[in-house]
Amino acid sequence: MALKLALPGHKPAPYAILALALGMSASEVHGCVGRLTLARVATVIDEQLRIVRAALQEFVLHGAGYAFPATFGAATRGMPTAYAVAPLASLLTQSEDLPPVWPDPQGTRRGIALYPLYPTAPLAARNDSVLYEYLALFDALRGGAARERQLAQRLLHERLA
Repeated sequence: MALKLALPGHKPAPYAILALALGMSASEVHGCVGRLTLARVATVIDEQLRIVRAALQEFVLHGAGYAFPATFGAATRGMPTAYAVAPLASLLTQSEDLPPVWPDPQGTRRGIALYPLYPTAPLAARNDSVLYEYLALFDALRGGAARERQLAQRLLHERLA
């Protein structure tokens, strides 16, 4: 939710629209907004929800791996994530190993399951290519090797500034 709200050019939208874009219910969106404001990652200004970019950046870069540790599974069909998708895919040499993927029956690649932050992340990523990029970078922070985490941290720092 916070990454969606932090995307460049994001316009304030009703909970129902956010819910549709993220594959969540309106009540789940409402709960997320409540947790974001309680954590001071978001605030309401002139009746509009706004992300506090410095707080989001601090949390994503330094707390993501602790709050949302990576959980890997068996080989499966899915949607590429982390280093297997842009922008990291173009910056790193791909190994012979199976890439990390979000398990997804509509997925295009076979890889090692890296369970997403939220079950509907693949749907949200298909709906928004920029959000997909942010989520993939976030996954690299959560479960990547040292070089992947370092690059993802630098790229997210630039995007969330």
